Amino acid sequence: MLEALTPMYSAAIFDMDGLLLDSERPIRDAWLQVTAQSGVSLTNDTYLQWVGRREADIKAEYGDFFGPMLPFAEACNRVRAMVSEHYATEGYAVKAGAVELLSWLGEQGIPCCVASSTRREEVHRRLKRAGLRDFFDFITGGDEVSKGKPHPDLFFLAAGRLGLNPQQCLVFEDSEYGAQGAVSAGMSAVIVPDLKHPGLKTAELCLAVLESLEQVPAFYGEWFQHHLKNQIFSDINPNLV
Repeated sequence: MLEALTPMYSAAIFDMDGLLLDSERPIRDAWLQVTAQSGVSLTNDTYLQWVGRREADIKAEYGDFFGPMLPFAEACNRVRAMVSEHYATEGYAVKAGAVELLSWLGEQGIPCCVASSTRREEVHRRLKRAGLRDFFDFITGGDEVSKGKPHPDLFFLAAGRLGLNPQQCLVFEDSEYGAQGAVSAGMSAVIVPDLKHPGLKTAELCLAVLESLEQVPAFYGEWFQHHLKNQIFSDINPNLV
């Protein structure tokens, strides 16, 4: 029996935190510190259930977890302030292999889009400070959809901005929620785990589970077909970039 051939993809969609930027650890550490200071017992295992999700979705599911001692909005503000202070002094650490991968995709004319649960304006800011913004043709943020990951809405939005069908897009994610959202949208997903390795069920849904973005070049010829950006984007609204 002939094995099914891996389809070739016309565009790449990337998560940001934990995939392109080594930012999940500072965010996690801030949450653990803020909650501990307020007498709320937030464990690392509980926090890992939040990775890849929007603040609004975390609030909807876990808002009561914090109790009256720490309103969720206050916790978010304190975490943002702590994380901002960290980046102001330490800068943004780019994950190994990210620049090389994005550079190659750009050289081949393969369009790239970010699909992050983080607010779109904040995605712009972080990528710019990390020196990655110019690699991306489009950005989509979690504040632009009504349902965040693992729902497919963010990925449908990204495909729409790219002007492609979801099946033409290959998604790179570090979280299970992100990979599940991509697959639900009809896309293929590659997981590069950061804080948490995917469960077997999620891993089986994915095209591959890699240890690092540095492993992606081995699959260049298998995964991507080359397209000229000016052919794909000739009718795209520049205000969405």
